[in-house]
Amino acid sequence: MAEIINLRQVRKDREKAAKEAKAAENRILFSRPKKAKTLAETRKAIEQSRHEGHRLADPDKE
Repeated sequence: MAEIINLRQVRKDREKAAKEAKAAENRILFSRPKKAKTLAETRKAIEQSRHEGHRLADPDKE
């Protein structure tokens, strides 16, 4: 006799495998190396500090 299978479970397993494959693709395509991430964070912090440095004094606080 043939083995009895649960079609719903087979469908869920197939969808799960497809999601895992898509996630693996996305990790390759969209991931950035640690060096690039830290460089971007450093640049953002420098730009923000420069921007805040040009802020005029608040006349209400003086």
